[in-house]
Order: sequence, then structure tokens, then C-alpha cells
Amino acid sequence: MGTEFQELVRHTRIQEIVGDVIRLYATDVALGDMAEVENTDGERSLARVISLDRDQASLQVFAGGKGLSTDATVKFLGKPLDVVYSPNILGRIFRGSGEPMDGGPDLNADPHVKVAGPTVNPVMRVMPSRMIETRVPMIDLFNCLVESQKIPIFSIAGEPHNELLARIGFQADADILVFGGLGLIFDDYHFFRTAFEEHGVFGRTVMFVNQASDPLVERLLVPDMALAVAEKFAVEENKRVLVLLSDMTAYADAMKEIGVSQERIPAVRGYMGDLYTQLAQRYEKACDFKGAGSVTILTVTTMPGDDVTHPVPDNTGYITEGQFYLHGGIIDPFGSLSRLKQHVIGKATREDHSQIMNTMIRFYSEAVEAQRKQAMAFELSQFDEKLLKFGKLFRKRFMDIRVSMGVTDALDLCWKTLAECFEPAELLMKQNLVDKYFPSTATSTEVETSPEQQN
Repeated sequence: MGTEFQELVRHTRIQEIVGDVIRLYATDVALGDMAEVENTDGERSLARVISLDRDQASLQVFAGGKGLSTDATVKFLGKPLDVVYSPNILGRIFRGSGEPMDGGPDLNADPHVKVAGPTVNPVMRVMPSRMIETRVPMIDLFNCLVESQKIPIFSIAGEPHNELLARIGFQADADILVFGGLGLIFDDYHFFRTAFEEHGVFGRTVMFVNQASDPLVERLLVPDMALAVAEKFAVEENKRVLVLLSDMTAYADAMKEIGVSQERIPAVRGYMGDLYTQLAQRYEKACDFKGAGSVTILTVTTMPGDDVTHPVPDNTGYITEGQFYLHGGIIDPFGSLSRLKQHVIGKATREDHSQIMNTMIRFYSEAVEAQRKQAMAFELSQFDEKLLKFGKLFRKRFMDIRVSMGVTDALDLCWKTLAECFEPAELLMKQNLVDKYFPSTATSTEVETSPEQQN
């Protein structure tokens, strides 16, 4: 963010300090405007107008309200938040304030772009039609990620959602990665940075990171900064941009905490009544631009207590086009959904994709039922035994999030797996596809390679 402060009216009487929020009387101030707060000891901090009530303005102080005096001076800058945008930001890491945190050169002289702008004009949107190959079989085969899609990973604490998000990031078929970390502990921040560096994508990645110890207001700014930069790359550079955000529940919790400090009346479970609006304003930045590139948004949304009716995942489900449901360390095929997959299955992928997807899920569902029969000591039929074998192979070859393979290889492995477990007549698939893709010879041995060896 630029550091050139305009010489505007200085306000010297702060009416109230509540946590990190200060209130004072001011005129000619707009919502979202930036300000500089200078304490009596000469220490300066940036602040942002987060609420206006007639002539009373509430500002969130980036450095926090601790040690701040009511005699501090507030100077409004007359402009909203902006963030640096140029090719120089690739391979760089920024704080939630927009300042570099990687020790690299200062970029204030580079062009800046305003954040939190309006969503794109609908006439400039085109129908999603291109697939983003992630090399994660449970996504590419069964719930394809489509360019311009907005989709969360629903998870709970302790699940490897960050591992999955990073893996999609460095394996995905995208031109630019924009990562936004929201309330990350240092270990998670280090994990993402190391993963992008080790897999050779850091040079086309820009990271905006708010750690758990950083100010809450910066946590709220990270998605806006990431999306503003992503939109610029897509529109001006014709890039296919993948935006990764983790964790949107931490983002919503920050909104709740700031709302409480503003003495706003909460709605469900303490969250503010505009939670849906605030989330939608960010998710709707996903777009396939007419005559330009695209912005695809993939987020992590943790569900407290594994409760999908919690306000954050509940509101998210109304906004996004499906979800990847991470449960027990795997992407659950029954809880996951991509509402845009029909735009690419069999069009951007091979002709047998749709039939394979439906057949594999059908057999796996029956395999789960066969497992229940086995657990309850019911007599198993010969076909049940085939289903149990199929279920074991399916989990081993496809469901582990560490498995990495292209969509064509995954389709071939599906046919191989079916051939090892069933006769062609048992598949109930289109005969022309069975004749074309069913292996003429199939071994009954299981795959011995580990997921990492398939990478």
C-alpha cells in the first residue's frame, strides 16, 4: 500500500477506544477510507473507516488500540485501501496491510490498485467451459474444478485441509496462484511457503498472509487484496488465476469480533446479520472474463463441531457452486459436489468420463453397503465379495489425497480397477464404451505403489 499521506484535516479528539476500534466525530469521510493515527509518543499506525453513524466515524487501528491515547491525532487520507500490482509481486509475500514481509525490496513506487471494488459487470462474464486439472483423482474424476468456479473445502480442525489446498495449488493447471492466509499459525504459513517453493510454483505465486498474532483488521483485508490482484492479472494479462484462501471461518470470526466491538446486534450464534453479504461480495469475484482470463476461487471453510449448519458453511453453501467435503483424511464422494462439472465432463475430457464417474460411485456405494453387511456378520454373496475388493482398491487408488495423476491416466486406472473386480456384463455401461476401453486382459493383483510414488 502506498505511504504518501495527503495533508488533510487533523482530528485531535478521539471520543472512545474500544479494543482496536476508535470513534471520533469527523465530516467528509467515506466508508473504507484510510487514516493515519499518530499517538502522543510519535508512533504512527494506519487505520480504516469501518463504520459511519452520521458524523461519527469508527476506525479499526491496524496496530491495535493497546497503549493508544484519546489525545492521539487522526489524519484522514481521503482514499481507500490500495495494494501494489505489477509483475514484481510474483514470488513475493505481503502482510494483510499490503506491506512486504519477506525482506524483499520495497515496491511502493510500483503501480497500485484499489481493493474491494465492485464485482464484474454480468455482460462481461462468459459461461464456464474449461476445466482446471488438479491431478487429484477425487476432484478431476468425480467433481471437476471448472474455471471461474467458486468452491470451498468443507473440513474440521485436524483434517489435512491445508495439505489438500497446497497440493491443488502446486498441481493445478493455472497460470498464476494468489494465496491468502487468514489467521494462520506460523507452522501453516511456513508449510504453504515451503510447499510452493519446493514444487517450483513460487515464482508465479503471490502470497498475502495474516498470522494469528496479527491485527484482525488485516485479516479482513487479505481476501480483498488477493482478489484485487487476481482480477488485474486476469483482465490485463489474460491469465488463468487460481485464488486459494484459508480459512474463511477465521475471516468470519474476525468480522464477528469487530462487530461486537462496534456494539452491533448479532444474529445467529453471534455472527452479524450481513455475514451472507460479506461472503458473497468476495466469492462473486470469481469470473471467466469475456476476451480475457479467469479468476477461480478455492477456499477452506472449517466447520466447528463438524456442523454443516453452522452459519459460515451454511451461508457459504448458498453462495458457492458446490463443495469438496474432506472427512477422515479423504475427499468424501457422497458429501462433495461440483455444480459446474457437467460443463466439462465429456467435453473438455474423454468421452467415457461421465459413464466412468457414475459407475465408480455406484459400485463404491454398494461396496459400503457390503462392508456393513460384513460388519454385522450377514452372509455375503459372490457379488458382495467383488464389491468389497472394489471398495478396497477404490480407496487405495483414488481416495487418498496424496495420489497424483492426470485425468486420462485416472480414467484408464478406473477401467483397470473395474476389470479386476467385475465382468463386462456386470458394469451396466454403454456397450460401445465397454468394447473400446475395457482391458482385454486384467490382473487381479492390487497396486503396490504408494501414493507418493505415483507423483
